[in-house]
Amino acid sequence: MSGLVNALVIVAVAAIVIARQFRARAIDTDRRWWLLPLILAVVALREPGILDAHHRVESVVLLAVELLIGAVMGAGWAWTTRIWTEPDGVVWSKSTKASAVVWAVGIALRIGLFALGLALGLHQDSSALMLGFAGTLLVRGGVLVWRARSLGPASHLAPAYGDAMPSVRRERA
Repeated sequence: MSGLVNALVIVAVAAIVIARQFRARAIDTDRRWWLLPLILAVVALREPGILDAHHRVESVVLLAVELLIGAVMGAGWAWTTRIWTEPDGVVWSKSTKASAVVWAVGIALRIGLFALGLALGLHQDSSALMLGFAGTLLVRGGVLVWRARSLGPASHLAPAYGDAMPSVRRERA
């Protein structure tokens, strides 16, 4: 895929994921939450331009930093997401204003990383960004599923952060 197509895929997936996460949604711990990140990673890794052939070491370092930013951003996003258990035992989640701050900081860091690559004269392909985004989604999904499972089985309702908050509009996934 060309860089433009990769960029459009990243923007489209990010827009869909972000828009959906700011609405209350049931967390299905049995669902394949890892599938979308896996598909994005495979698409990103199939591209030959993920590393600059003339600056391999610098490209690997920037890619590693991109993956680290993605992992930290995913963890931050997951830990700033409010989760709660309804009386029927279903676990729900909704991103918060703090989650939006995590996104803003992550985007700013990625822009800074891109600027650093330009300053070093590196050819940067959008597949590195896609791989970082896949890491963000993978870490976020894993942490959310782990948090949802830690609330206990449906028959034993455990208190969750935000249980005392007023009910919000919900959407079933």
